[in-house]
Amino acid sequence: MRWDENLKMTDINHHLTDALLMAYSAGSLPEGFGLVVASHISMCDECRARMESFDALGGTILENTEDTALAPESFGATLERIAKGAAAAPAPPAPKERPTIFPGPLVDYVGGDLDQVKWRSYGIGLKQALLPVARGSTVRLLYIPAGMAVPDHGHRGTELTLVLQGAFHDESDHFGPGDIEVADQDVFHTPTADQGQPCICLAATDAPLRFKDLLPRIAQPFLRI
Repeated sequence: MRWDENLKMTDINHHLTDALLMAYSAGSLPEGFGLVVASHISMCDECRARMESFDALGGTILENTEDTALAPESFGATLERIAKGAAAAPAPPAPKERPTIFPGPLVDYVGGDLDQVKWRSYGIGLKQALLPVARGSTVRLLYIPAGMAVPDHGHRGTELTLVLQGAFHDESDHFGPGDIEVADQDVFHTPTADQGQPCICLAATDAPLRFKDLLPRIAQPFLRI
């Protein structure tokens, strides 16, 4: 199923937290997390409306904040940051028809559809493709064959996983197209793709995963997971 075909707000059951939406609105998320959030927002009417309300709230707060004198070096420091090309959070466009399973923000990072993805296999049919983002997070596309499980793992930080195609289930719930799972250090799970078609996800992390088995731990430094 293409991401924008027959996908209604009611089809998405797992949404972003207020904390993530507020951080995205404030521009304080790492670039990888910003990409996942922007991709979900472009697919989800509910989260897009909530994000817009946070944007409006932030604007109101700024309008009612008293002016504060800046330090003399502030202007120069701002120009220096601009010159270094500080990464900005991807902007979530309104949903529109496009022949791809990727939402708009992700298309720009991949440079096209699935045929443009440079997959790297890490055994038993599982594949990943790292996307270039600034330091502070890692973001990747995951390809999980139908019925296949990702090695069971925990988290040293936060992991955001957005389903783009197919579906997966773990010990907590079931996640279909447009759904997002927010996993933290309390989550230890074994995501397993549903039968029928491969599951393709966009996942961002801010710390290495914690694998239970030896082989994934050995491969972890090479796969940057």
